[in-house]
Amino acid sequence: MARTLPGHAERIALDLRRLGPLSAKTAADRFVNELPLLVDVNRRLAAMTAAGVDVQVVSVTPTQYHHWITDPGAARDLARLTHEAVAGHCVRRSGRLTGLGVVPQQFPEWTVEALDDALTRGLRGVEIATHAPDPCGGPPIELSDRRYDDLWARAAERGAVIFVHPGGCTLDERLAHWYLANSVGQLVEHAVALSHLIVGGVLERFPGLTVLAAHGGGHLPAMTSRADHAWHARREARTTQLPPSEYLSRLYVDSLVYEPAALRRLVDALGTERVLLGSDFPFDMGVPDPAERLRAVGLDVVATAAIAGGTAARIGLVPASASQSDR
Repeated sequence: MARTLPGHAERIALDLRRLGPLSAKTAADRFVNELPLLVDVNRRLAAMTAAGVDVQVVSVTPTQYHHWITDPGAARDLARLTHEAVAGHCVRRSGRLTGLGVVPQQFPEWTVEALDDALTRGLRGVEIATHAPDPCGGPPIELSDRRYDDLWARAAERGAVIFVHPGGCTLDERLAHWYLANSVGQLVEHAVALSHLIVGGVLERFPGLTVLAAHGGGHLPAMTSRADHAWHARREARTTQLPPSEYLSRLYVDSLVYEPAALRRLVDALGTERVLLGSDFPFDMGVPDPAERLRAVGLDVVATAAIAGGTAARIGLVPASASQSDR
């Protein structure tokens, strides 16, 4: 459906400009092998078992956000179709798979409807990008935009998980070499978007909001001391009651930081109860052995158990029907 809509060709051209021709071709070639692992439940489960993973959260790839669509009706239809597909995939093994939906972020007024639709279909929340283009041609719509307040309120009310994953970096051609669009751009996007949630007061206004960020939260956990200094030094930066670092403990992040030392630093910054096991399955920037990498950190039994699945269960990302027979 999306390919037939106005703006699709322009979006493909933007992705090419951001990735660069070599990375774009490599990604397309690799996706041929990755696609069966995404859509074939049996192959997904086999890969999970081989990796020692009991339960997996299923969400769309960022190319399926479709935030470039300028027709609100089409955007709402695509969100519903996405929810049907993800829910249908997960229900085939409901003890081992749970899912997330999407919202048409370019139309903030329709995001609550999309969230409700996702939850009604048994999904546990929605995956969102770090920003969305304005369909009227204005500046990007940031996560601090007050038009999203109804979405945050509904998500907090219903205990839904908001999973933040970049859909592309706005540095564009500056990162269109050597796969910098991913290795650097993803982390920058997280830092910007999560800063909007913190400094923009979203986490302060909605303390019950459950926000989970991919890629260990990007650069943000390592940079809050500078944001704290700005909070103390500049009046315009003091937008919250507390310094920015105080709000880190209100975020959740995944463990996908690759090295044991990096994961330990992440745990030190946020606490063991705020880090969830992440793999970015089945993509090349993911890891095939997330559980083994967690064990290599050498945390105590309680901390390891929390990251391995306890915290995910606490925020509702482990299916209620999970049982030992499914593991």
